[in-house]
Amino acid sequence: MDIIRARRSIRRYTTEPVAAELVTTMLEAAMAAPSAGNEQPWEFIVIAERPVLEALHQAHPHASMLLEASVAIAVCGDTRRERHPGMWVEDCSAATENILLEAENLGLGAVWLGVYPHEERVISISNVLGLPPYVVPLSLVAVGHPAEHKPPSARFDAARVHHNRW
Repeated sequence: MDIIRARRSIRRYTTEPVAAELVTTMLEAAMAAPSAGNEQPWEFIVIAERPVLEALHQAHPHASMLLEASVAIAVCGDTRRERHPGMWVEDCSAATENILLEAENLGLGAVWLGVYPHEERVISISNVLGLPPYVVPLSLVAVGHPAEHKPPSARFDAARVHHNRW
């Protein structure tokens, strides 16, 4: 619970690079996510080249943090793997959350940038990353060593909990 509560959206990063083995650890966490029928529709693109990060910044209207991030991970769904139509979104969302939690666990900062279902974002990100038509970008996760600290959040609201019925 400490990692879950401590996880915050971090948008400012130092210039220290994120080691490749830490990226691999985050991807291992992503691939440990649950998936409908175990279809595991995810594909990941690790982006560390500055020109590609800058192009993604231009392609996404809320991605200024990519200009400081050491690395970004594009979480994509391969629709050819769908046995349960539409569930790739939930599966890839779970994988994205696992990346965020593992980043926090590793002492890194990260933020989820939504791509899907915004068609203009899907098209522009797909173009930047050269995705085939059957691979849909769900999210981008900007990652770096944090240059800001946010205290853990307390978001529990008992008024939003219902029992048995609405």
